Amino acid sequence: MDKAQVIASVAGDLHASEKALDEAIVRATTLVQSMVGGRAALKVSPVVGADAQAKALEAIAALGAARQAMVTCHEELAKDHRRMGYGVYAHGDSKTPETTRPPTTGEHRLRAV
Repeated sequence: MDKAQVIASVAGDLHASEKALDEAIVRATTLVQSMVGGRAALKVSPVVGADAQAKALEAIAALGAARQAMVTCHEELAKDHRRMGYGVYAHGDSKTPETTRPPTTGEHRLRAV
């Protein structure tokens, strides 16, 4: 593998890891929502399932900490990349087209309604 392929491989794994953490957070929060909604639909006491819900919320907090650690990892890899003289390799998701602001004419301000 040449240098560009190694960098691309590491970047791909990094982005896949970040995406997996985001998906895990979404799924875990959906679980808590289902637990609360299910309890309400069954008209049972908030005590029912409280321990399980607390554990699910702990898991969400841990996923948040893991996501923050992955973001820090990303930042450190970017610093190392620049320190090694490789410059900017990629920015953002290459599959997502960049959005541009539509041209405006004159001055536009938001007003309270």
